[in-house]
Amino acid sequence: YSSAASDVYKRQTQEDICRKEAVKRGYEIVELFREEGRSAKNITGRPVLISLLEYCRKNKNKIHAVFVYRIDRVSRITADYLAIRKKLGEYGVTIISSTEPTGDSPTEKLVETILAGFAQLDNDVRSERAKNGLRARFLSGLISGKPPLGYKFQAGFAIKDPETWDNMKKAWDLMTTGSKSTRDMANVMNEWGLREIHGKKVYQLRAQTTCRIFRLKFYAGILASVTYPEEVKGQHVPMITETQFYKVQAILD
Repeated sequence: YSSAASDVYKRQTQEDICRKEAVKRGYEIVELFREEGRSAKNITGRPVLISLLEYCRKNKNKIHAVFVYRIDRVSRITADYLAIRKKLGEYGVTIISSTEPTGDSPTEKLVETILAGFAQLDNDVRSERAKNGLRARFLSGLISGKPPLGYKFQAGFAIKDPETWDNMKKAWDLMTTGSKSTRDMANVMNEWGLREIHGKKVYQLRAQTTCRIFRLKFYAGILASVTYPEEVKGQHVPMITETQFYKVQAILD
């Protein structure tokens, strides 16, 4: 069984090492389970792993071992790994790492558990670094996700989108007059060709959408997030002034 790797060559190398280790130990290889492009951070979303468990269940006491390249290829969460090992054990199957000391003796099981713990530690450290990186980016005035309508993402920065900037600026100016409801604004903005885009799908604007748009402090040059308590000055070009923004908020209220 081989899990996600960075490229085809690396995956093939992992498979070859598993095969050689199985032959070296005198096992006959009866099935290959290759899970490509899937993270070992959790069990969900891993159909091949589920298929492997089901295969072992159906062939209970007929399959004796599952060879893996490394323990962390099974799971990077210690509890998940131990649950998988326990379930396979009920089917008479042992997990054997082709590059690490694993086995059925008490000492080998302890080492195996420690290796699973190190896999989770590595996973948690990477996750913490990513979170810290996102927070540092936010505090520096940069967003990490997709910018709102009127802007586009380029080289890590939110910049003016020449296709939508002018019409979004007109929409803000019109909303500032207080003469239009959010439903009216949705109709006007749709007529101007403004659209909400999610992935490859394009949607016409609705009243709820325009209300959400006109609540975004981003347009006034301010970054706010439900994740972080701070509000910071963004590095992007503001579309409106803070005075205009709060005027629109009073109208919406």
